[in-house]
Amino acid sequence: MDADVLRAARAALRTTTPLVHCLTNTVVQAFTANALLAAGAAPAMVDAPEEAGDFAAVASAVLVNVGTVNARTAEAMRRAARSAGAAGTPWVLDPVAVGGLAYRTELAAELVELQPTVVRGNASEVMALAGAGAGGRGVDSTAGADDAAPAAAGLARRTGGVVAVSGEVDLVTDGRRTVRVGGGSVLLTRTTGAGCALGALVAAYVAATRDALLGTVAAHAHVALAAEIAADLADGPGTFAPAWLDALDAIDGDSLARADVREEP
Repeated sequence: MDADVLRAARAALRTTTPLVHCLTNTVVQAFTANALLAAGAAPAMVDAPEEAGDFAAVASAVLVNVGTVNARTAEAMRRAARSAGAAGTPWVLDPVAVGGLAYRTELAAELVELQPTVVRGNASEVMALAGAGAGGRGVDSTAGADDAAPAAAGLARRTGGVVAVSGEVDLVTDGRRTVRVGGGSVLLTRTTGAGCALGALVAAYVAATRDALLGTVAAHAHVALAAEIAADLADGPGTFAPAWLDALDAIDGDSLARADVREEP
């Protein structure tokens, strides 16, 4: 993927300040909001079923994250996804811990049929959602991104969108093109909410660029580059998290253009 395209994606996010409607888990709401603000987007956490559909129609993008889902928020997610689809609003599905728990697995399967613009998860979650695995150990993957590549490509063709698989090297595919994003830090895996914040940033970049593949790649590259900066400054996970937020703000277009992004031939 061309460096100039990534540079332009960063500029688009800063210029448009997309409003991301986050239906996300209660563990990470504040962290997700701060990550969006640091990157240059605007967060909203509207999860009442009575409001979620209306707000999804006017937001720039929607994140649906099933991390701490319950009956009330599940209904809000259904309404938001349906409304986003009808309004042409891009939306991201983060199938947290899908495969191991029946309720969220059934909900995620229902949401997939509403054709999310992007599905973003770890390898075990993506494989379970695609019907190619039983899920991981809670929120932890027991498979690698390469293991999930065929399932990710198949799921992307099925939804007509993009599927992103987080791993040591992230994999992003629309079923035809596949892009790998390297870099990052292991401290991301020891920071509560980093993956959930990534899903929100994917939504923001897709809204800003109006290109699901480019936006998803740009978000992953931004997160990875910021993690590398933060890891150099941090003494451990406790100091990594605030340093990562600062680094999300500091990444500019020239920095993003130098990311480890490789499109498969």
